[in-house]
Formats: sequence, structure tokens, C-alpha cells
Amino acid sequence: MSDERPVPRRAVVVVASTGAAAGTRVDETGPVIRDWFTARGWAVEGPVVVADGEPVGGVLEAALEWGVDAVVTTGGTGLSPTDQTPEVTAPLLDRELPGIAEEVRRRGLAATPTALLSRGLAGLAGRTLVVNLPGSKGGVRDGLAVLDGLLDHVVDQVAGGTHE
Repeated sequence: MSDERPVPRRAVVVVASTGAAAGTRVDETGPVIRDWFTARGWAVEGPVVVADGEPVGGVLEAALEWGVDAVVTTGGTGLSPTDQTPEVTAPLLDRELPGIAEEVRRRGLAATPTALLSRGLAGLAGRTLVVNLPGSKGGVRDGLAVLDGLLDHVVDQVAGGTHE
């Protein structure tokens, strides 16, 4: 019998919040995502809290260099001038998975019509799943509910698994 333990899947949680990065606001979404991954047995980095825009892109690029299995962002998907998470995510994606982002919006619509204003993306950057979630607790809850049924399958498929 081997003493080797399976290497846990790895994720990075990124909070795109200029206010939280400056210490003027408390982020309540990053820890929810971190705890969700941890409960699944994943090793998690973060939440990494940065101002929206290029700092988010920098953390995304670093996470991709680390070769993590998934990166989930929260915040920066709305309409304010500083909401730039989709813009810094898009150039890093090799393949978009629009159904995931569409389902997050659809589920949010049940609670609020403003869910349709989220511009979050989902896709693959190499072998890493990247998902942008809204910065609200409800949007994160909806997004994690969507990912709950998909995450393991996506990671298995990207690693060359079968459709069983």
C-alpha cells in the first residue's frame, strides 16, 4: 500500500473590488467561494482581493501560470466604469463556455431582473476553468449552484477523461 495521497485539485478565488482592496469595504463573497471549494476537498488560494481591472488580469495570469484547475472571480461584472473583469478575462480564454454564464444569469433572474446585467464570462484558459461571478452574495450563490453540478465533470474532461 502506498503512502502517497492524491493531489487535491487546486483553485484560486479572486475578488475584484476596488473598495475591498482599499480597505473601505468588507468583501463577503470571496470567503463563500473559498469555503465552497474547501468543502469539496480542493486546495484553495485566496480570496485574493484586488482592485478591478488590470490587477484582476494580473492575478488571473499568475493563476494560469501556476496551472490551477479552476479560477473563480467575484465582482467587476456589472456596468460601472470600473467593472472590467470580463474585459481582462476574455483575452485569456482559449474557449468560452457561454452556457455556464448564461445559466448563472438565468438563475439570478428568478431573484432580481438586474441579474441580466452581469457580463460575467466562463471558459477554458488552457486546462483551467475560469468563471466570473457577480459581486453579490446572491449572484455567488447562484453561480456556485450552477458549478456544483459541472465542476468535477469539466475538470475531468479537460484532463482527458471520458464521458462516463
